[in-house]
Amino acid sequence: MGESLRTYKVVTHGCQMNVHDSERLAGLLEDAGYVKADQGGDPDLVVFNTCAVRENADNKLYGNLGQLAPAKAARKDMQIAVGGCLAQKDRDSIVRRAPWVDVVFGTHNIGHLPALLERARIERKAQVEILESLETFPSTLPTRRESAYAAWVAISVGCNNTCTFCIVPALRGKEEDRRPGDVLAEVEALVGEGVIEVTLLGQNVNAYGSDLGDREAFSKLLRACGQIEGLERVRFTSPHPRDFTDDVIAAMAETPNVMHQLHMPLQSGSDPVLRAMKRSYRQERFLGIIAKVRAAMPDAAISTDIIVGFPGETDEDFEQTLHVVREARFTNAFTFQYSKRPGTPAAEMADQVPKAVVQERYDRLIALQEEISWEENKKQVGRRLEILVAEGEGKKDEKTDRLSGRAPDNRLVHFTRPSEPVRPGDMVTVEITYAAPHHLLAEGPALAVRRTRAGDAWEKRQAAPAAKPVGVMLGLPTIGAPAPQPAAPGSGCGCD
Repeated sequence: MGESLRTYKVVTHGCQMNVHDSERLAGLLEDAGYVKADQGGDPDLVVFNTCAVRENADNKLYGNLGQLAPAKAARKDMQIAVGGCLAQKDRDSIVRRAPWVDVVFGTHNIGHLPALLERARIERKAQVEILESLETFPSTLPTRRESAYAAWVAISVGCNNTCTFCIVPALRGKEEDRRPGDVLAEVEALVGEGVIEVTLLGQNVNAYGSDLGDREAFSKLLRACGQIEGLERVRFTSPHPRDFTDDVIAAMAETPNVMHQLHMPLQSGSDPVLRAMKRSYRQERFLGIIAKVRAAMPDAAISTDIIVGFPGETDEDFEQTLHVVREARFTNAFTFQYSKRPGTPAAEMADQVPKAVVQERYDRLIALQEEISWEENKKQVGRRLEILVAEGEGKKDEKTDRLSGRAPDNRLVHFTRPSEPVRPGDMVTVEITYAAPHHLLAEGPALAVRRTRAGDAWEKRQAAPAAKPVGVMLGLPTIGAPAPQPAAPGSGCGCD
């Protein structure tokens, strides 16, 4: 068989930006003639798209590479490539530690992967190419979207912040913004293909415009998305409190298809800890933002990221975090025990908090947030919500004869399967009958079913498996806002 039938698998670690980059990598490989390896099959190419924000990120990578060494030894034509943040950081050391790797590429040159693979085949030696600045904005590259009905759209790459716990700005560079017209053209093209939900993505998404010289560029972009016919839901992740301005709140409240859902990373409720983190806001500013959002959108669901046990954190500092959690009443929180990230200033700080102390504080935070999440979810009981039906969100759906999907505010809802056929991408109106801390249930019959263009797109994709574009093996939610990954201390690659 020819080169056109070489199979691939992409393994992704880390944040939403890595997930989105993997969609690009899949598109590039398919343009080059690769096809996705069957589940459980032996691919001709394995690509690791790596993360570098956790202390054990390299152990995870080298463990995976070690597992592949026997397969590589047995199949000389098999190729292994390593890209992403860890590749950008470690460069030549990857090939030294795992000499069976064929290609190492960085965060700035993912578009070169097919050429590097071909060069490695011809020259029969490892190719290492790491660029120091972005060569081509990733969104100009071919893409294989994981979902037929929901899509990520990157509006910027890089970050201008200097948070002491985060190495990502050093690996992805300074912020670079796409032109609004390019972003909107991509959104319109996606809607034309059947997508009805879009999530705008950036390392610091609401700083959008700093590279363009327009402080209100992000709110203008949200409003412009509201003018795109057929686009039903717009989300974004992740903003930074420093750049979250009143015009963005107004745009969210006044643009019907911008969802009343906000992920606002707190990291700590203590002013001294925020100062040590180089977070350019304080508790009062953060709670002020929450108050303004709730005043403009009383139904807003707000989530956050919190790091427990940052160097120097005292009992009083931690109590301030608990205070903010009680005041803000987050729908849910992604909580992390601080761990050293090699190459970050915080890793060298004195007063590292003992593991036992961090664990005790972490357990208390989890207990408090679980209680609040459950109380907030109980307020949804009796409400009628239109659910965007998802694929693969409900692990027990088949056993319980239910379907799952996301409410407008991104809460996960499991509901009784309607009597009429329903496809992922369709809308089902239900009445919430029960609330758990992390999901809602609608146990009665569906109140309405609305077939959508997105459902048509999903059905079309299923009906033509031979021509079906190949997905990336990511294991990510296929609907709703990008889920913060436990591998990072923030939902935007750990630097929100």
